[in-house]
Amino acid sequence: MDIFDVITLFGGLAMFLFGMRLMGDSLKEASSGTLKRAVERVTNNPVTAFLLGLGITAIIQSSTATIVITAGLVGAGVLSLHQSLGIIIGANVGTTVTGQIIRLLDVDASGTRWLEFLRPSTLAPLALILGVTILMTKKIRNSDVIGGIMAGFGILFSGLLNMTSAVDALSQTGMFETVFTNLSKNPFLGYLAGTAVSFTLQSSSAAVGILQALSVSDALSFSSVYAVILGIYLGDCVTTAIVCAIGSSADSKRVGIIHILFNLSETVLIFVGVMILHAVWGFGSFWSDPIHSGGIANVNTFFKLSTAITLFPFLGTLEQISRKIVKDEKVTPWKYQALADAMNPAFFATPALAFRSCNDALRTMLSLSIASINKAMEMLKTYDLETYEAILEDEKSIDQLADCTGHYLVQLSPHLVTDSNARIFDEYSTAVTEFERLGDHAMNIADYAKALKDGGNELSEDCKKELEILEELIRKVLLLTKKAFEDKDLRAAQEVEPHEEVVDALGPELKELHMERLRAGKCSVYAGAIFLDLLIDLERVSDCCSNVAIAMVSRVKGTTVHAHDYAENLHSGADSWYNAEYQRVYDDYFEKLSQVTGVKL
Repeated sequence: MDIFDVITLFGGLAMFLFGMRLMGDSLKEASSGTLKRAVERVTNNPVTAFLLGLGITAIIQSSTATIVITAGLVGAGVLSLHQSLGIIIGANVGTTVTGQIIRLLDVDASGTRWLEFLRPSTLAPLALILGVTILMTKKIRNSDVIGGIMAGFGILFSGLLNMTSAVDALSQTGMFETVFTNLSKNPFLGYLAGTAVSFTLQSSSAAVGILQALSVSDALSFSSVYAVILGIYLGDCVTTAIVCAIGSSADSKRVGIIHILFNLSETVLIFVGVMILHAVWGFGSFWSDPIHSGGIANVNTFFKLSTAITLFPFLGTLEQISRKIVKDEKVTPWKYQALADAMNPAFFATPALAFRSCNDALRTMLSLSIASINKAMEMLKTYDLETYEAILEDEKSIDQLADCTGHYLVQLSPHLVTDSNARIFDEYSTAVTEFERLGDHAMNIADYAKALKDGGNELSEDCKKELEILEELIRKVLLLTKKAFEDKDLRAAQEVEPHEEVVDALGPELKELHMERLRAGKCSVYAGAIFLDLLIDLERVSDCCSNVAIAMVSRVKGTTVHAHDYAENLHSGADSWYNAEYQRVYDDYFEKLSQVTGVKL
């Protein structure tokens, strides 16, 4: 036994685990948006849900990720617990696909040259060459994701090759033969070993892959590995259940419990089945003959598929048991609780899903803020207590959503590794702050209307007519901001700035016109002071919209654009489109103001 062989073995193991993680993370990043939309379409048909769970797990190479995502969607109310049952079982079967890929170690290319391309010794360097080239050149869209998938695949198989090379050398010492002979005599030890390895690695696919790599020693047999494989199932589902239980709803926790119950039932069925068949039939030479990579993959697939079919009629029973284990929680109802629940820590491993949950909350914040601003501006003409109270209630909801979303983004930030995710994070962080401020400005405007009402004052008719011009422009700015954010419309985002600059230009004109009325005694001082404060809030509404639009432009263009620098560049006159758009909007609204005042401005 050579120390260098041991180093090679563990070095290969490290490469294998890192490659699997890199490939899995990249696959999740590439497919997570589609994944969530697919899961959301699950019906009450458990067969459809089973096939979906199987397909998703086969694609992203992680049953843990599929079940954790499902738990998050259940907690958010997108899926019911009953709808998730088929997905859970499908994910358990789908995880066997990794083992079937790793069985390429057994490919015999002798006599057939094209099969040489399927051997890991050829696939690994090819995948690494492609992956590293894509990552370094960044010549294609989503190069980080695609390059990560290819590089991860290459590193995974390079690690496997190193492991098998080291195992082949170490097998000469008889170490593996001794270990696995003892495991064949004591299946319980094998079960515990499989559980420990899977729990430590947090991946059943990785644990089975290690078994497949060790099989080159010819020391493994069905009698020594079947209990290890069953232990792997339990260790993997315990990890998933722990993740599902962190900061989640009762139904989300039940998803993890059902996963454990299924895997425990699975191990009991197979243990009993193997013991009965061994006593009656004996398995012949299959029991003690060496088992290789392909055989382990087939055993794993057979175990998963056969127990899934057997236990499928009892899914309802598993659901009932989970409800007895995890009791319903007493929660204070809140109108937007589902949006808060959707921002589940379970999605941190899949940032695209986490961002989508944030996006839903931000869209609601923006809609509430815009509606409140419009209601508040109408109250300046006709005060209504019921409308005031509705604005106050919505402002509280906006604040709560801002707290939830902001806190969630802070928790999410350490999990972001790509530039595109970092840019989305920056945009959403800006949106949280600015949408919350829009709600504050709506409340301020409503308070101005209330103050006028309580003081027995009102704005003069001339003031109201002039104010309508500014309000119309503010509504246009808000509409563009909503279109830009909700539809990811870059042109709408770019149109915000010229409109915002015209708001800045209108404000001083309206202030000067109002000061003339005050000097002429056509408006009370109290109402005049409120009007000047109102102009400040309306201008700040457009500033909030401008900041959100700039953040969106920064994300789309892939550069960090500071608000001041962005505005300075536009205002320098170098952008002909901006100049023309600003002049168009300026002429339009100042012409409307001139018609109201009768003075050419």
